[in-house]
Amino acid sequence: MKLSVIILNYNVRYFLEACIRSVQAAITNLDAEIIVVDNNSPDDSCDMMRNTFPEIQLIANKENVGFAKANNQAVKVAKGEYVCILNPDTIVAEDTFTQLLQFADATENLGSVGCKLIDGSGTFLPESKRNIPTPMVSVKKILGNKNSGYYSEVHKNEIGKVDILVGAFMLMKRDVYTVVGGFDEDYFMYGEDIDLSYKIKKAGFQNYYCGKTTVIHYKGESTLKDKTYAKRFYGAMQLFYKKHFKRNLVYDFAVTLGAKLIPLVSKPEKQVPKNIKKHIIVSNSAECFKQISEVCAAKNCVQVENLDHFFRQIEDKNHTEIILDTNFVDLKSSIQIFEKQLGYYKILPKSSTFIVGSDSSKNRGEIQLLGESKHCY
Repeated sequence: MKLSVIILNYNVRYFLEACIRSVQAAITNLDAEIIVVDNNSPDDSCDMMRNTFPEIQLIANKENVGFAKANNQAVKVAKGEYVCILNPDTIVAEDTFTQLLQFADATENLGSVGCKLIDGSGTFLPESKRNIPTPMVSVKKILGNKNSGYYSEVHKNEIGKVDILVGAFMLMKRDVYTVVGGFDEDYFMYGEDIDLSYKIKKAGFQNYYCGKTTVIHYKGESTLKDKTYAKRFYGAMQLFYKKHFKRNLVYDFAVTLGAKLIPLVSKPEKQVPKNIKKHIIVSNSAECFKQISEVCAAKNCVQVENLDHFFRQIEDKNHTEIILDTNFVDLKSSIQIFEKQLGYYKILPKSSTFIVGSDSSKNRGEIQLLGESKHCY
């Protein structure tokens, strides 16, 4: 088997379904498997998996064992030559895995490879490619220095060597994952990807960023950006620093102080109310158009069955919401439309009865169920 796609889920049932449908489209021509680990979600994620995707292997934990341990569980039973660690709040393109596997097979001494990540508004996520967070870099980052050197200088649309990849999407040979010991279970949440990337590099392998394929990462869905997030994130950075760098009283004090103070002053981003004046539904289904119009309670709602016509419909992106029916528009084209940042976005996943979207990487997204939970097709 060529590839095992591992998705760790916690309480994001609809985003998980959307993610799986995108992965299924992306592995159509590959010898691949999907493994989902659920960390005791309080929602109906496991019921959805058993009812909707009975063919997919599900590991249903009875407690939340954290990011590292759950992914390690899945890799132990994975059969693929390569494994891809994938967040449930992501949407991949149809050719994402084929592109990256071709690159991986042709690259000597490959550690892990990541790709270009954008959020639900189409904004590039710079954590897609990072440098090693040395003590000095960590201190500058904690103090809010924009020139801290935390992010790699590789251009977002290019391919290049990087130190650190983000755990939302990491593809590597299963043997590499095993050789370096997988994710360190001393971390419960956050920091595991930094630690794994650094262990891979220390073992003599090279990590790469490939900006030729783009994946949507809704980001705010897996964890809310609040004081708890800040405490856990900076606590993880403190653990990483203590594990991998020699003790230095000045840096140790600065990182420790940052880890304690920043959670006290961190505030979640306030959502600005949208003033949507026009809804553009890109679909060839009259039933789909009808259901989405009703759900959005849209007064000015336009159905578009041609992408050239679609682009002519854009007038004011600050007041336009675009709903992409991926039964009609393929995922790669949808992602390309996201990157143009033409308005607010939602997606109707293929064969699903809901639309999903997120206007900010720092806040929860939106789930809207279609009328009477009926398929449009």
